[in-house]
Amino acid sequence: MQESGKNKLNVEIFGQHYTVVGKEPVAFLRMVAGHVDDTMRQIAAANPRLDVTRLAILAALNIAGEYFKLKEAYERLLAQERAPVGSVPRE
Repeated sequence: MQESGKNKLNVEIFGQHYTVVGKEPVAFLRMVAGHVDDTMRQIAAANPRLDVTRLAILAALNIAGEYFKLKEAYERLLAQERAPVGSVPRE
């Protein structure tokens, strides 16, 4: 469903239903919700006694960690691309 340039999608994350609204394509919103659900399920499988709130916080921390690692790698790549030829150390 689309309203004023935004997409609206009903998703299920860890057994709870949510309505997600965003400017991104529906497939992207579904992928993001799926990633959150998968992360929560992986953590729950390893820690079956955690309550949903703690699972959500741990999932958020894991996803934020992934984000910052990727951002750092991206920034390194940009710096290498902008560096003069021959000044980038080889690994």
